[in-house]
Amino acid sequence: MVVTTMGVPDETGADPRGPADPCGDPFLRTRFAIPALPATYLRRERLLGHLDEAPRRPLTVVGGAAGAGKTLLAADWAAAHPGRVAWLTAQMADKGRGTFWAYLLQALRLAGVTLSDGVGLPAEAGRVDEALLTRLAAELSARETPVTAVIDEYDRVTDPEIADQLEFVLRHADPGVRLVLVTRTEPLLPLHRYRAAGAVTEIRNDELAFTPAEAAELLELHGLRLPADEVTALLARTRGWAAGLRLCALAAQGAADPRTYLKEFEADRTTIGDFLLAEVLKRQRAETQDLLLRVSVLDRFCPALADALTGRADAELILTGLHRENAFVEDLGHSWFRLHPLFRDILRAHLRARHPGLETELHRRAAAWLRHSGPLGETLEHAAAAGDWAAAADALVGDLALGELLTGPRAETLADLFSAMGPGPGTPATDLVRAALELSRGGLDRALPPLERAARALAAEPAGDAAAARFGCALLRTLAARLTGSSAQAETAARQAVRLRREIPGRLLDRHPEPAALLDTHLGAARLWAGRYAEARAALTAAADTGRAAPTAQALAHLALLDHLEGHPGRAERRALAALSEAEHPGPAVPPGAGLATLVLAAVATDRDELERAEALLAAPADALGDPVTEAQRAIVTGRVRLARGDTEGALEAADRMVLAQETSPWAEAHTALVAAGAHLAEGRPELAVKLLTEPPGGEPLCLVGAARAELAAGRPANAAELLDRIPAHHGLGPLVTVGAALARAQWHGAEGDPAGQRGLVARALREARPERLRRPFREAGPWLPPLLAALPLRALAEGWLLPGTPRPDGTGRVDEPPPMVEELSGRERDVLVRLAEMMSTEEIAADLYVSVNTVKTHLKSAYRKLSVNRRHDAVRRARELGLL
Repeated sequence: MVVTTMGVPDETGADPRGPADPCGDPFLRTRFAIPALPATYLRRERLLGHLDEAPRRPLTVVGGAAGAGKTLLAADWAAAHPGRVAWLTAQMADKGRGTFWAYLLQALRLAGVTLSDGVGLPAEAGRVDEALLTRLAAELSARETPVTAVIDEYDRVTDPEIADQLEFVLRHADPGVRLVLVTRTEPLLPLHRYRAAGAVTEIRNDELAFTPAEAAELLELHGLRLPADEVTALLARTRGWAAGLRLCALAAQGAADPRTYLKEFEADRTTIGDFLLAEVLKRQRAETQDLLLRVSVLDRFCPALADALTGRADAELILTGLHRENAFVEDLGHSWFRLHPLFRDILRAHLRARHPGLETELHRRAAAWLRHSGPLGETLEHAAAAGDWAAAADALVGDLALGELLTGPRAETLADLFSAMGPGPGTPATDLVRAALELSRGGLDRALPPLERAARALAAEPAGDAAAARFGCALLRTLAARLTGSSAQAETAARQAVRLRREIPGRLLDRHPEPAALLDTHLGAARLWAGRYAEARAALTAAADTGRAAPTAQALAHLALLDHLEGHPGRAERRALAALSEAEHPGPAVPPGAGLATLVLAAVATDRDELERAEALLAAPADALGDPVTEAQRAIVTGRVRLARGDTEGALEAADRMVLAQETSPWAEAHTALVAAGAHLAEGRPELAVKLLTEPPGGEPLCLVGAARAELAAGRPANAAELLDRIPAHHGLGPLVTVGAALARAQWHGAEGDPAGQRGLVARALREARPERLRRPFREAGPWLPPLLAALPLRALAEGWLLPGTPRPDGTGRVDEPPPMVEELSGRERDVLVRLAEMMSTEEIAADLYVSVNTVKTHLKSAYRKLSVNRRHDAVRRARELGLL
């Protein structure tokens, strides 16, 4: 090693002033040499700035793991302060107190510190006189300029007496001496006192870790230029560890493809492995080595879990000690620890080599302990790693987490994990997991056999046993019934699930509300398919109100479809957008519910005659569940868009698309017939259109409107009037129905020779359609309508949104309609808007709602964003247009 010496030693390494070692041996000059910096050393000014505090504070501690860059950092700083720094590498500390102090005195003298003969020298290797320390402290305290003593490898000082003596001299020599300790372990000094007095500078592992910018610069010194994301990935593996980065860089220099090497290197096959085994693992006692090897199978661990793997009860003491020694054991807080990633990789490889087959048993033990005391995700990972699929499935089902395989942020992770399960074993839990996996992929036929097998096995269990598994089975059967289009079977399975929930401990239900929400979602979707709107809305609203992202997204999507079926496109749009917002949480690429929400938006775009947008939405990927509600809606919207494009053949083809289901859906049948009838009407076949819309779906309001239009086209206005009179007059019907009905009645009035009545009904239709921007009903009304719209006063009602706008008097052109809402308003935001419409001030709203003014401002800001406005007046006006007030 290249060294820089302080003093004038001769060529043999002995000091010319003669032997001062109490054993009579010459001093070794390497103990006083500041280590030379390698050519690829990176100077880090932020850390040198911390060390610049050393001459102003009694104590500085540079503490970190082996290879953290402590020594080179201290050497860089010391070399910049010649004549003011004494350097000592404490490799002789185990030879006794006298030897340690003899070396420290010599380091001070070589740094130019003049000590009188009265200070003396230790006479014995194992002890030092207190009088010598007193005289030394007294002489140092008299110095005008303090000397800084750097003691490297201070972790070798394990004798508490040496630490006490050093602290005595430091305290009494102040301000003539400053101490810098470079150590792997917590130094044997009363640091708490120095911290309380603000008299210590500490540079620890976290600060020694390289930042992204520093890592990139270090790699450049080795001739390696990496993109920022690859530097970040390397830092994640090395945790910014200096030696790890340097060794990686050196190894990559010799690789054929350095960038690929740095991405894929195996730590145990590099010099990093040799370094950590020699510097960390082999320095530990046999019990500690055994513990480290065993916990290497874990990403994190606590003492109790480590004890479960070792079969001993000493983990807490060992782990605390390892962390204190900076032995690559990181404290996560709350008695949890983890290994440095590279150290963990090396230990795992060492474990496989030293104890073949033990890794599987350790994973099994970890899964068993975590099943009762740890997170479910870690339990499943270790059970899977052990190949114990029965235990993994039992944990998933027993924790009421079976629904997470179907939807939610962990769905893909769990699916990947259990995809490796294979055909065996055949327990009720594994069969339920297999069924859930198939259902999540849309494989209903493959899901039914294991689901029924599990149901038979669970039915043979004593009453009260395996309640969670029975509930999971009922939940999956409800979903299967929904996917087969059987509302009766869904109701039966749901009733069984509700009954079984009473047998599950309340604490488990409180921790996992998702299954109940999923149950309501599946039941609501089945009821919607059956056309039982009120019951469907009740179940879906209950699911949406849980606030759980996955069930909420599905429930909101189905509620959006309900809104659209009842003729409220604006409300349907807002719910669909809310569903997509919920579905944005991490999870499957196309979460369940997202596909249906997108189809509802496509239907609304069609209502507004925004056909390009509708086609783009139809082209979006579908989710995997493939339930009949979604498939029917896709066929209906596809047919409507093709019909709007004039492609009657394509519309009929879409309407004829078969949706496999055990029960017929009245609304799906009605709306499919409406598409087909529209195609026949466009082709001049009104008789066929009438037949399609009156037999059998004649009670659906939109079908009655369509049939009335067909009767008018066939020249039978009396029949049209009778059909329109059958439309129920209640407040549940939205503008999609009422606008179409008004236009059909207007056409009838025209046929009856009543132009005034006709214009009045068209005006009413225009007023109702404008807030929702419903253009399609006017496009489909027939050739009788355009001449009416071209003349005043109807033209004024249609301009700017249905007909091209006319320029304003100032020549700036028409004002476009405001954009639609992008997100549903919360309940509290609606409360604020109601009070805003009553002309209440912000302070009055806050007082009325018992919230702060700042809270009201936050709600207003959010409401403005959602309504696409910037002012109070505009917010109220926009809310009224959207039917929110």
